[in-house]
Amino acid sequence: MAIMSRLLIIVGLVILAVGLLWPWLSRIGLGRLPGDIMIERGNFTFYVPITTGLLLSVLLSVILWLVNR
Repeated sequence: MAIMSRLLIIVGLVILAVGLLWPWLSRIGLGRLPGDIMIERGNFTFYVPITTGLLLSVLLSVILWLVNR
């Protein structure tokens, strides 16, 4: 049970850090990669970050694999 609570705290801190660093992360192009779908029409915007999601998923998988190794 202690491992699960520790994992949830770490995940929460990572989400907080990404939220605080988002203005700087967006400057390097994260969130506007080729493959991310963005449709703007009038006052409607539809955004699906497919490539960004895949990149973050691979990065997180590698980090967790290295931690559990």
